Amino acid sequence: MTSSETGIVTRTEIQQQPDTWLDTIERVAGSELRVRPPAVATGAGTSHYAAMAVAESWPGMSAAASTDLLVDWARHLSAESTVLSLARSGDSPESAAVVKRIRRSMPGVRHVAITCNASGRLATLDGVETLLLDPRTNDRSLVMTSSFTNLTLAGTLLGRGGRWLEEARGACRRVAAQMEEIDEAARRVAATVGERVVFLASPVLFGAAREAALKSLEMTAGLVAPMAETYLGLRHGPMSFVDADTPVVCFLSSDAMVRRYELDLAAELVAKRIGRLVAVGAVEAPEGLFPEVVKTGSEELPDWLRTAFDIVFAQLLGYHLSLGRGLDPDNPSPGRVITRVVQGVTTYED
Repeated sequence: MTSSETGIVTRTEIQQQPDTWLDTIERVAGSELRVRPPAVATGAGTSHYAAMAVAESWPGMSAAASTDLLVDWARHLSAESTVLSLARSGDSPESAAVVKRIRRSMPGVRHVAITCNASGRLATLDGVETLLLDPRTNDRSLVMTSSFTNLTLAGTLLGRGGRWLEEARGACRRVAAQMEEIDEAARRVAATVGERVVFLASPVLFGAAREAALKSLEMTAGLVAPMAETYLGLRHGPMSFVDADTPVVCFLSSDAMVRRYELDLAAELVAKRIGRLVAVGAVEAPEGLFPEVVKTGSEELPDWLRTAFDIVFAQLLGYHLSLGRGLDPDNPSPGRVITRVVQGVTTYED
């Protein structure tokens, strides 16, 4: 990676992830927290996309943005529900407000939080069972990278047995070994991106696609317009967004049946001569279908365990897109259109 000081915080926080993942796995292994259905995973922005990934890993769990729960919590919860809140700082206005509002209206609901900030409002609320992550995951950059992957990994593994913990440890080592290759692939793809980019995933990995799109949007201050869509959904109108030069990043499923649908769509794009296809996690893809193939080391894992590892490519893509447009990935919103901790939200009492 470049030695430039520009973006050094973001770059460091991306690079440190394999090491912080190993720490998170040990924290999860030593935790007595368990989340049982019915449960709702929640967070705002990137943390919501982490919640989407976590919900896909647990039967009986759904995901709802805390920004939605704040105004319409009753539709998502029952008296027996558990709310699993995911947060980097825990200081966003919605984080604590959602918990307080639900506790007033539905006092029987259990609250569990995974957060990167031991002193945040969410972590210090009475009645919230909390799993704290390594302080290094409380990203200093405006954009969430380490926090996203560690929140996702912790929520995904919470309560699971030794086999999956060991599978995750192996993926940590493989991503660490391949970090430079992933970075070079991201640099190559970034050089092909003009004004738009598409991220495709099937439902289990769709949280990764949503987060990938957000990283490209945030780190370029909107100079690159991203779209996240499912493979089967792309045909129903959104394909009009794709032209001949649009990079299309395809998170490919580890499930052979699901992947058949994905490869059919990729072949259709090739036949229509639209899209520059990039495969992430390619497994048994036809030779020549994807000019760029990015292996993250998670290809043999089930899809529900892959988001934290596969997203590294998209984080690095956003980083290089930001540098290429003369921005600082650490603070790509110099006009403070967006801020590290969301501001300006008024929360109303019942």
